[in-house]
Amino acid sequence: MTMRIQQEPAWLLHHRPFRDSSRILDILSRDHGRLSLVARGARSAKSRLNGLLRPFMPLSMSWVARGDLGTLTGAEMDGAPVALSGDALLSGYYANELLLKLLHRFDPQPEVFALYARTVGKLAGNKEPALLLRQFEIELLGFLGYGLNLDRDVAQHHELLAKQHYEYRVALGAMPVDRQAGPMVFSGEELIAIRDGCFADRDKLRAASRLLRGVIAYHLDGKELMSRKVLQELRRRPQVAPTASGSGHEDLNVD
Repeated sequence: MTMRIQQEPAWLLHHRPFRDSSRILDILSRDHGRLSLVARGARSAKSRLNGLLRPFMPLSMSWVARGDLGTLTGAEMDGAPVALSGDALLSGYYANELLLKLLHRFDPQPEVFALYARTVGKLAGNKEPALLLRQFEIELLGFLGYGLNLDRDVAQHHELLAKQHYEYRVALGAMPVDRQAGPMVFSGEELIAIRDGCFADRDKLRAASRLLRGVIAYHLDGKELMSRKVLQELRRRPQVAPTASGSGHEDLNVD
């Protein structure tokens, strides 16, 4: 069965060379979810798609699909391109990679599409991309059915206590513990702040990063994030300067 899709709002998440002059595009579409398309001749110098098929460009795309891999038949701008640089650009690529790794193919999620569009728009000129990424991760996990369970502890279903420490167990929630150390051990104060989205305190933001890193790693089930490797490489380079916000790459925590 052949499907013909016309002028579908979409974002390009990733692209790679295919044969002599074509590309394979991994896209997020509003009404058809995540899918892959062949853009024939897109790498040719004469292609009318030159400069158009790139990440962070809102697009209107048309394609024909006869199986898992469709064929692009048209693309045009559907708004102004989003200019990202520095930490904001790295954050954008991290968001793209999360969607590629966590979303199922051909599963329409208009709310995820809207979340991504909002996030990319807010990244432009953003001086605190780490905060925006934490908000993106929390909302994305919720939409995918992986939402954080921070309403009550999982032992006796009591409200979280600020002075109590908890081990967050991804499949269950916050379990009261007597120790204060561990990769997924947090104070009740930290978990309450994460639940309520209160990240003004830099320590709370770092706690949120640590919690979400563990939760996302669990749901990735061993899949590696290349953006984490990029960040680690940036951290190794002594010439990398802090951002204008004064946080530097060490606080970005895209992994």
